[in-house]
Parts: sequence; structure tokens; C-alpha cells
Amino acid sequence: MRMKTIMTFLMVALFLSMRTMLEICAAPPQRPNIIVIMSDDMGWSDLGCYGGEMYTPTLDELARNGVRFTQFYNTARCCPTRACLLSGLYPHQAGMGHMTGSRSTHEGYSGDLNNRCVTIADVLREAGYSTYAIGKWHVTRYGGAEGPKHNWPLQRGFDKYYGLIWGVSSQYDPAVCRGNQYYSCESDPEYKSSEFYFTTALSDNAAEFIKRHEKESPEKPFFMYVAYTAAHWPMHALERDIAKYKGRFDAGYDVLRKERIERLKKMGLIDPNWEPTPTQRKWEDVENREWELRCMEVYAAMIDSMDQGIGKIVAELKRQNKFDNTLIFFLQDNGGCAEEVGRQIQKKLPKNLRPLGADELPASGHPKQTRDGKPVRHGPGVMPGGPDTYIAYGLGWANVSNTPFREYKHWVHEGGISTPLIAHWPKGISETLRNKFVKDPAHLIDIMATCVDLAGAKYPGEYKGEKIVPMQGVSLAPSFEGKALERKEPIFWEHEGNRAVREGKWKLVAKSDQPWELYDMEKDRTEMNNLAEKEPEKVKDLSAKWDAWAARSHVLPLGTWKKEPEPKTTKTFFILKQDDEIDRENAPVVKERDVTITVEILEHAPEGVIIAQGGLAHGYSLYMMNNRLNFAIRKNDELTTIAAKKPLPKAPVTVTAKIEKGGAISVSLDKKELASSPKGGPLAITPLDVLSVGYDSGDPVGSYSDDFPFKGKLGKVSVDTGEKK
Repeated sequence: MRMKTIMTFLMVALFLSMRTMLEICAAPPQRPNIIVIMSDDMGWSDLGCYGGEMYTPTLDELARNGVRFTQFYNTARCCPTRACLLSGLYPHQAGMGHMTGSRSTHEGYSGDLNNRCVTIADVLREAGYSTYAIGKWHVTRYGGAEGPKHNWPLQRGFDKYYGLIWGVSSQYDPAVCRGNQYYSCESDPEYKSSEFYFTTALSDNAAEFIKRHEKESPEKPFFMYVAYTAAHWPMHALERDIAKYKGRFDAGYDVLRKERIERLKKMGLIDPNWEPTPTQRKWEDVENREWELRCMEVYAAMIDSMDQGIGKIVAELKRQNKFDNTLIFFLQDNGGCAEEVGRQIQKKLPKNLRPLGADELPASGHPKQTRDGKPVRHGPGVMPGGPDTYIAYGLGWANVSNTPFREYKHWVHEGGISTPLIAHWPKGISETLRNKFVKDPAHLIDIMATCVDLAGAKYPGEYKGEKIVPMQGVSLAPSFEGKALERKEPIFWEHEGNRAVREGKWKLVAKSDQPWELYDMEKDRTEMNNLAEKEPEKVKDLSAKWDAWAARSHVLPLGTWKKEPEPKTTKTFFILKQDDEIDRENAPVVKERDVTITVEILEHAPEGVIIAQGGLAHGYSLYMMNNRLNFAIRKNDELTTIAAKKPLPKAPVTVTAKIEKGGAISVSLDKKELASSPKGGPLAITPLDVLSVGYDSGDPVGSYSDDFPFKGKLGKVSVDTGEKK
């Protein structure tokens, strides 16, 4: 009897054990953490694992143990790419058909992420994920600390944020944003470094967010978006990283491109039968080779530093035993950048500069000085890398970066839109696919669909009372099992009038105002053999599909991106008050007009913007600096500033700034002229930015930091644009 009881007990135990095992086997897999890492302004073949000379051991290892996509696409430019990636929509559908400057008469070019889209963070947070963003944001035209924040990361689904709201900055002295608050690199209360370098800071903060997640929300999976500013100009890198590449590029453009092509063929990333595109510049014609080489050495060092930082993120995941169930994507926002920023001879250096205080924010865009008061230099012979330089690496090296493809950032030929995509996920990617290639064409729109799929999330039809545009992409998850992607629609592009459509092996592409070109991507991905004349029916078919997409996706009419929206107002006299904002359509029309700005200052402040509209290309700003009244005019990127020689007396006072159609500008105190210049005006356009009173809402018009608020008290502010009698 006792033996029978024991046997019964054992059989029950065995049954329960087997049932438990079956339940475990049948249980759905644990949802992965997801990290999307994106670099800035890099070419398709720069990474070591895509044929380049850069030392990228972290990314190379992720590629060896994951999969590499050979035909993954972005949108050819930073703002559209970021909007597309975050929303899963084509850029125009999200309001970002061009950049962050407003084209507010057209929905597709508002320059601000619209409310008819949701972000990956919005969707995954609803599904129980914690959400974190690190790095470059650049999907809102409102970047000022005192302005609207409806499109900042915390307002678009992210729990925590550290990074750069604007699009470009110094690596040594950015205006960093933590949450909704700006800090200088010295005043940030949570991150201190004796050797501040922004790429390192982004990596350190990403690792720290993951570390805090373990303490604060260990029961939740997380989504993290890491958008590096490397390797966007200015070419800034630490000397120890630059030293690694001394001599590596000495052979010059053509030799390096040929070496890359041979490596790409050997790796199986390109077809040996594709005709290589020609090298765009001759190395023997380069006059200042030492300077030219230094540009590429610094560029490589920036990528190297980013790879080191990604290593820190990987190390933290491994420390927490989360690495195996974390899907890591790495991609780039556009192709290599041929922009010649900072490569022209500098006419004169700014003078009388002072060091910035610990709490003082640097100017955005192209700063005139370093934090310690040194002038920022550019031009041939100025060796890039340090904080007092501001230089891009130029067309010759961009052509190398984009080997073997045509064109660059801005264009939608392969060199502008092709990006590596590395996907690493030990628990989710079949072992038989490790170190293999995925050759199906895919696009940024597919990242949202993949995250929704793997997170078990629900993409909303409506969000916060707004109808949401449906997802445009397909999940990449089938490729992790060696299956084909389930794409039913072609892939489309438009940027600055450059346009393309990809369906199967066929790609139809054109530059702005140019006829369509047709290429067979299987035989000719380098786009060297235009088949448009031989295949007119295919051109007709694909162009009709592009036209239909453009019509429904807020792309048309072509050229909208470069058109000024006409102001709606016919008023010529405006009464304003402190903290007022007026959008461009309703602001005073100042283009080629006499403008008189009159301000009552009721309580004095030695610094700060009184009234401003515009940015780094066009605009005007009346402001206080060192207790002196200043008036700045920007026209076609050129800055003219006049400043009172004497401090402003105690308030209350009335000050006036004038712009005359004949060109003269002036500032006055109680109708007595304080400073003037015979040139500077009139304004070439009515600025596209918001007009703001008491601060500068966008990129700074004058030589001051972002927003630069006036902390005194203003009374009546009037703007008169009526013609002089």
C-alpha cells in the first residue's frame, strides 16, 4: 500500500512537472527591450562592418551576432528622417516635409511634428513600456526655453530626456536639455565631467537611464531612442581618438574608394558587376593636404567615439543580464554630407569676447566663441578637432563615405538615402541568421511597425482626441526568422523636389525639376545605367504611383518647401506686451519695409531680448547686452549689429529701433539716437519664425544664447510697418 502511494505521488509530480514545462514552452516570449540608435551625417560604407576604415568594434560585434540590412533607407535629411522614424509615417504626413522652419500654409511642411501622428514612445508607453530619449531631437520649430514645448520629448511620449532640442551644436559646449530644462555643460546638476564631450555625455546618460530603470521600473520593459550628433559638422573630436587615424587616409580619395569597393565585394555587400560611380575630386589637385587629411581623421574619430559610447550601453545591458532580450537597431539619418560649412576663408575673427558664465548657455548654430572666450575659427589651414574650430569635411570625403553610390545628403539617389541597419537580438534572431544579410528593401517607416509588433502594442486610430494617420510600414520581424517582408506598397521619397519610388527591383528617381530616371537595383544599384527610354511603360506605371502617393501624403505642390507662406495680416500697426507670441502668418510684414519698434521699459535688466523674430538666416532682435541697447539684423545669413556706447539709464525709459527701406538702422532713447549704421536693412523676407516679446523663441538672431530672456518688466511694445509719409 505504501509503495502504491509513493508511485501515485511520483506520477502526479511527473504530470505536474510536464504540464509546467508545456506551459512554459507555450507561454509567449518575454517582450524585448528595444533600443534604436541613430548617428548623424554618415555615409553607407563608413562603418567597419560595412566596408569602412573606421574602428567600430562594438557595432562590428553587433553585426556579427545579428543581421545587417543591405537595402535599408532613410529620407535623405535629418528632420524628415527623425519625424519618419519616430512616427512610422512618411515625413510630410507628420508635418516635416522639409526642416523645422515653418511652411505653415501647407500641412506637409509645417516644420513641427503634428498632432495627427503618434511617436513610438506614445504607443509603447500605452503598452506598459518605460520610454527614454537621448540626443538630437530636431522635430520642432519651437526650441526656446521660454517658448512652447508641445513637441519636446516629454510631451511626445518619453518619460526621460537628455540631449539637444536643436539640430547642430559644438561637441564641447552644447546647450543641453534635461527633461524640459536647458543647462550649460557646466550647470547640469546630474552630469559633471572634467573633459566634457557631447558624444560621451550622451552615451553616459543613456547608460545611466538604463541603470535607473533597473531600480525604478524593473518589472517593465523599456524603449530607448539614442540619437547621436556624431558625425555631423563641426568636426570635433578628442585628440586621443584623432591620433588613431593619423596616416590612415593619406592615399587620398580615389585609392580609398577603390579599397572600399574591394572590401564591399569581398564581404558580399555589393555585386561585383555593378559599375562603380566615379570619384568626384582629384587628390592630386588638393593644395592643403595636411588640412584635408585632418578633416577626415577628425570625422573618423567622431565615429570611433560614438562606437565607444555604444559599448557603454551594451556593457550596462550585460551587467543587468538584459542584453540577450534587448533588440538593438543601429542606423543613420542620411547619407554622407557634402555641405561645405566652415571651409571658406574667414574674413575676420570676432573681437572683445568674454568667457561665458557657468549658467550661461552658448549660442546655438554656429557660435562665435568658446566657453572660455576664444573666437571660433574656420577655413583652410584651421586644423579641425578643437572647440575653437567649426569645419565640415566636404564633398571629397563625403564621396568616399558614400562609396559606391551616387549623390549625398539632400538627394534621393542611393548616396543620399542608403543607411546601414544592424539588428541585434540574441533571443529573437535565429542563430542560423547570425552575421547574415537581409536583402529585402526596407525603410524607416518599418521601425514603428516592428516595435508595435514585438511589444504587443496597439497602434491607435485616435489619440488625445485626434484622428491618427495609419502606420505606413511593415514589421521587420519576419526577417529575423529568414522570411520575406510582407510589403504590399512601394516605398516613396520626396525632399527638396528630389523624388523617388522603389518597387521590387525597380527604382524611379529624379532630381528637382529634372526628368525621371529608371534603374534596375539588382543589376545596377549604383544608378549608372538609366533605363527610362528603354522601359517607358515602367516609368509610366511607377510615376503614376508616385503621383498618387504624393497627392494623398501632403507632398504636393512640389517646391512648397522653398516658398514663403504669405502673411495673412494687412495690419501695419501692432500693440504687444511682454511674453506675447505671434506666428509668421499674423506677425507684422517687415519684408522690404520701413519698420519702427517702440518699447516702454518699466523695470530695468542689464541683459535679455526685448523683441525678436527670425533666426540664423533672416531676422531682427532688439536686446540688452552688458547694460547696453543692441539692435541686430540678419539678412541672407549676414549679421549686422549696432550697440549703444553708454549704459541705459534707470527705468522707466522709452527706446526705439528703426529699419529703413534705404538700408539704415538705428536705436534711440527717448528720441535721442544712441547708435546707427547706414547698412543692415531692409529685411529681405518676413522671418519664418514666431515673433516673441521678452525673449527669442528660436535660433538666436543676435550674438547671444538661446531665448536669452529679458528679466525686467516691459510696458507697451509697438511695431509700425506703415510707409513713411
